[in-house]
Formats: sequence, C-alpha cells, structure tokens
Amino acid sequence: MTLDQIGRPLSDLTFCVVDLETTGGSAAGGSMITEVGAVKVRGGEVLGEFQTLVNPRGGIPAFIAVLTGITDSMVASAPSIESVLPAFLEFAEGCVLVAHNAPFDVGFLKHFAAEQQRAWPAFEVVDTARLARRVITRDDAPNCKLGSLARAFGSTTTPNHRALSDARATVDVLHGLMERLGGLGVHTLEELQTFSAKVSAAQRRKRHLAEALPHAPGVYLFRDERDRVLYVGTSRDLRTRVRSYFTASETRSRIGEMVAIAARVSAVECATTLEAEVRELRLIASHEPPYNRRSRRPDKVCWIKLTDEVWPRLSVVRTVRDDAGKGADYLGPFRSRRTAEACLAALHETFPVRQCGGRMPRRPDRTACALAEMGRCLSPCDGSVEVADYALLVADLRDALLHRPDDVVAAVGRRMAALSERQRFEEARLHRDRLAAFVRAASRTQRLSALTRCPELVAARREDDGRWSVHVVRHGRLAGAGRIPREAHAGDWVSDLRASCETVLPGPGPTPAATAEESEKVLRWLEQPGVRLVAVEGEWSCPVRGAGGRLALFDAVETSRRDLVPFDERRSLPVVERPTR
Repeated sequence: MTLDQIGRPLSDLTFCVVDLETTGGSAAGGSMITEVGAVKVRGGEVLGEFQTLVNPRGGIPAFIAVLTGITDSMVASAPSIESVLPAFLEFAEGCVLVAHNAPFDVGFLKHFAAEQQRAWPAFEVVDTARLARRVITRDDAPNCKLGSLARAFGSTTTPNHRALSDARATVDVLHGLMERLGGLGVHTLEELQTFSAKVSAAQRRKRHLAEALPHAPGVYLFRDERDRVLYVGTSRDLRTRVRSYFTASETRSRIGEMVAIAARVSAVECATTLEAEVRELRLIASHEPPYNRRSRRPDKVCWIKLTDEVWPRLSVVRTVRDDAGKGADYLGPFRSRRTAEACLAALHETFPVRQCGGRMPRRPDRTACALAEMGRCLSPCDGSVEVADYALLVADLRDALLHRPDDVVAAVGRRMAALSERQRFEEARLHRDRLAAFVRAASRTQRLSALTRCPELVAARREDDGRWSVHVVRHGRLAGAGRIPREAHAGDWVSDLRASCETVLPGPGPTPAATAEESEKVLRWLEQPGVRLVAVEGEWSCPVRGAGGRLALFDAVETSRRDLVPFDERRSLPVVERPTR
C-alpha cells in the first residue's frame, strides 16, 4: 500500500511557499527574476525563510520599479539567478511547493532551471489562487487576488509586491484555506489537490464507505438503504477509485445525486482487468442500475436476417432463432435499428431480392411492384424469375454477408461515383454511410462468429509485474480467468483453471453465448500485442477477404470528419435521409 493510496495528512507535510518579483510577465519573452522569497512551514509552524534580490542583468522597467520598489541600484550587487536558483532548490528540497498563481512563479523557476540544464525536482504544487476560486464566495472576498484573500483571512502581513512579504501573506492564506477545507472533510494532500466545491460535504462524509475495499482490480456496486444497486463501475484499484467519489473532483450531477442516497459499497474482486470489465457488463445487465447510462439494456439489439424460404428476403429482427445456420443467416448485431436499416439499404442496392413481406404464393398471380419496374427486384411474385436464378442471387448475397463484401462495395461505390459526377454530394454521402454501416456490421459478424464457433480458447499474456494472466473463453463467453502464481507450474495451473471453469453451451448461429459487447471486449484483449494462444478447440479464423480488410478506409474517413470539426466539444450530428430524385 502506497502513501498515495492512504492519503498524506496535510499536518504531516512540509510546504515551501514561494513568491517571485520579475521584470515582466514572460520568462520565455526575456523577463528576468529580481527577487525570490520563500517560507517553509509544517503543521502551522514556520521552519525557515529564504529571501534574496537577484541581478536581472539589465534595467528594471520604470513601472515595475514603482510597483515593487526594487530599483536598478538595489540589484546591481545582488547574485545572479545562476547562483540563487540552486540555493532555493536546496531550501525547498522535499517540500510541497505553494504559490499564489503557481503557473507564473513555478513557470519562471522551471524556465531558468532548463536554461542552466538543471534537472527540475518532481515538486508537487498547490496553487492557492486556484484553490480559493473553488472555496471563496463573493460574500467572503470580492475576488481571489492575494491582497483580498489576505484581508479576508486576517493575515498579519500585508502583501506589498515584495517577494518575502507576499510569501508570508500566502502562508496565512494557505492556512485559512486549509482550515475551511478541513470542515469540508479535506485532510490529505490528495484531497486538497483534487478538491471541487461541486462535491458536497454530505458526499465527503461518506468516504468511510470505501475503507473496507481492497487495493485490487474488480467491480464496485453502490447500494441504497434497501440494498438496491444504484451504480456499477470497475477499476484497477477498487479502494482508490471509490474514495474519489467522496473526495475528488467528481462533478457529474447524476453521480453526486447517487452518492447522496448510497448507503454502502460492495465489491467483487477480480483476478484480471478483463474479468472486471466483463463482470461489470453482466452486473449492469442483471441489475439495470438507474445511474448507469451505458449498457443499460445490452439485449436491446437487432439483426438483419436472410430468411430460409423458397424466395428468401432480408428483414430486420430482434432475436436470432434456432434456424441460424440451417438455411437462415444473420448479420449483426446492431445497436440501433437506424443503423440496421442503413445497412439493409446498401444490401438492397446491390442485390435485387424481394422486399415484400409474407409468404409468396405457390403460383405467380400478382402484378409486378414498383421496385420491379425500377429494376430493384427480380419480381418473383409475377413469375419474372426462375427459382434457380433467384437462388444464385441469394447465394451471392449470402457470400457477401459471411465472406466477401466486394460486390456490395463495388455496387455502392459505382452509385456514389455517379452521384458525385452529377454533384449530388449529399446523396453520395448517404450511400457512403450505408456502405460503412454494412462493412462494419459484416466485419463484426465475421469476428464474433469466428470466436463463437470455438468451443474453447485459452490465451495468456505477461503483465507489467511479470506474471501471466490467463483467460478461458468458451463460445465467445469468458468462462474463467486468473493469474499464474510465481511459484506454480504453469501447465498444471492452467489445466486446473480449465477444469474449474463455467460450462458454456453455444448460442444459436453467430450469437455468442454472452452479449456481443462482452465478446467484443474479449476479442479486443485477444487481439492486443503479447497475447499467446495456449489451447484452441475448433478453428479460430476469419475470411481472408473478409470485411475487416475494408475497415481501415472507413475508420480513416470517420476520423477525418471528427478532426475537421473546429470545436473542442464535438457532437455527432444525425444523418437525415432525403428521398432520391
């Protein structure tokens, strides 16, 4: 357990409060330091002071001389920054640096340390100006300038733009802020650095809920007084993560509301981070906690089905039935029906299978529909096509779904090129988005199906601590996980893990025995560098010319679209389909 995990009490730390006077506002622009003042304090007691003028090797601007009272004659015989900086760093060694508007003072010191090719110590920094802006209200002080805060906290020193006086005043401001924050439950440096006024005192008082949790990867569950699950999360360090809900800058209003009604926090310790992520998904699906926005209903997905009929057709369905692999084929899953319909449009653009619902009559007795007149349907309803010819078209469609997307890419690509030549760019973009929806769905189906077909797959990866994490996957579901102990025989340990794993029955067709989201997490882990296959039952492979090879282009297009948005906060705009002319 580290000090960062426990939290370092403010009363046990030594602070070096520093202030600088300079010839201007930018060290990079040529401004120089004219005075350094610092006060070392611990537990409210002053341990020492540091003060010296600094020769700026040039004239001090007149308005700076008037502001600070430091003149050219005063610094003429003063030491240079080359000798002052090492002395100050020795004085501040082992301390937490404190400054009012710390980026200014610390920025100057770092600049001259770099000029002298001197390594900058790994100081932790507290900015009293930034802290005050989170704590002080207009009723306390009109602003967060050092002079206003010194008056608000009754400082015994009046800041006067001289380094040591300003440093002494900053000490009083620091102690005043600490006293006020102590009443809000902030007692450690970690809590001080991450403090936010948006975290209520009631939230901070509940930090004891994290004390019984381990420093280990796993899943945590916030529960109310009736033991209902409010929120589920995962972390590499359960105790540290849960403590942050009560002491860190947790500013999400919904989470603040959740913490306010939470009565306890339970945890499920996991052997690996992948196991924790998978358990989180399962617990969210099981409990449907009201404060989890994502993955609330992982079962709410849809598929595109190629039906098993004499005259097959494509339709959007909610579930995969037992007919999968027995004549019917499925593409998906899709997280939204809109995406599924966009993919369906790309397929209908390429393959003119019938789009009418219901069973076809045994004998053709209907007139051709409008789609047939437009050449977008082979029109089996009026006898325009033989069963054998229609079956050949369906075979090509099935090949595009399961193996090669080339026909769809070529057909939609030609349509996009024709529209672009006629400068109908909005329609071309619509077809591009349809094609992207198909390629992503086909790639997803092929990857998931490949994993689902494997009755068992065992893989291992060496982690940062040198130990091996092992995962057993059965029909796309994580059936077991663990880390090989250092003293254990790896082969025997893996055999024991496999014997103790969950029994998993296959799902219908391409459907994993888990949710698609869980199987995709498993796939991402399996595909990362350094993973080694220990055992594979069955065949884990994807088509050589499958849809995955086409993804790079569409991902690059999507990335460029996001990067071209000239705003920091990007919002995805809905694509509005317009009728073709």
